[in-house]
Amino acid sequence: MVRKREEKVLLYRFPKGERLETMQVLLQTLGIKSHVLPDEAAAEKIGYLLGLTGFQKNSGQVEEFLFPHEVMIFYQVQNRRLDQVLEAFRDAGIPRVHYKAVVTPLNRFWSLRRLCETMEREHSYITQRRERA
Repeated sequence: MVRKREEKVLLYRFPKGERLETMQVLLQTLGIKSHVLPDEAAAEKIGYLLGLTGFQKNSGQVEEFLFPHEVMIFYQVQNRRLDQVLEAFRDAGIPRVHYKAVVTPLNRFWSLRRLCETMEREHSYITQRRERA
């Protein structure tokens, strides 16, 4: 018997309210667990935030991290399934989230802060290339 992998989405920097609730209900309808991360989660490793085995809470000093963008992090949601989820968001009229990432064997060891900073650099690079074209 093949065991289905548990799909999860971590939501970071989303303000409480109707939009966030709509997103969570939609994810639940699709059979995907969601977890809203607190601001201070930036110091934690992605693997810890997902509850993966072998990861522990960061016991070091937590620096303030001001990141103004909403972030969606997809775990075990890939390829066609990811397309299906994003299409469901569009069909529901949920405004586009610009910062999205899929958990990889490498980035699960990164802090949330590092992932956010990497996405911000990549987004800036892509935006600059589009403006030049």
